[in-house]
Amino acid sequence: MEQTNEGWRILIVEDDERLADLTREYLEGNGLRVSVEPNGGQAVERIKSEQPDLVVLDLMLPGEDGLSICRRARQFYSGPIIMLTARTEDLDQVLGLEMGADDYVGKPVKPRVLLARIRALLRRTAEAPSAEAQAQNREEPARLQFNDLVIDRAMREAWLNNESIDLTSAEFDLLWLLASNAGRVLSREEIFTALRGIEYDGQDRSIDVRVSRIRPKIGDDPVHPRRIKTVRSKGYLFVKEA
Repeated sequence: MEQTNEGWRILIVEDDERLADLTREYLEGNGLRVSVEPNGGQAVERIKSEQPDLVVLDLMLPGEDGLSICRRARQFYSGPIIMLTARTEDLDQVLGLEMGADDYVGKPVKPRVLLARIRALLRRTAEAPSAEAQAQNREEPARLQFNDLVIDRAMREAWLNNESIDLTSAEFDLLWLLASNAGRVLSREEIFTALRGIEYDGQDRSIDVRVSRIRPKIGDDPVHPRRIKTVRSKGYLFVKEA
């Protein structure tokens, strides 16, 4: 059985005891360290105190729902969050992403799918420093500036008119990817593969949701965007001189 970094700590927030136990056993069997919190009302404090490497968060919970937990946790937690939803409506998925989730998986959960998503997100987080080193070796800038917008990859921060921009980890990764390819159209397939490490299935709306959230944060007009433009049937274009 393939083993992963044993230092990775996962917190599962799930009130279905049987599902939580089965998921924990599978993940632990694949080298992860897993703890479980069944009560939504206690989840925020556990995330804050334990600062796990990744949180698997159920949407429907006793005490406090997953959307509220995600929104509150994002005030002090920057790690990846995967939302579990038993419903398939786009609205649930979009709301989860808007609250700061990095990914979502439909229930009933397929353990192998969940493990693949967890590994992809953790790899992206773990490889960030080495990616920065590679960028420096290629003499790519660690900081990009577009008039009043500044994006710093080393610090993983961005500023607009010298004011810090509140971005989730996933939003920063997407903004950097688009900005570092300014002037070139990136397809959803390219973006999805670069950020998630898995192939685009043609249905996932997470990229579109994040672009819509990033635009107003960087001073772009959501209705008539100048900085991040949607290129119909192709993808997204970050404009060098907006």
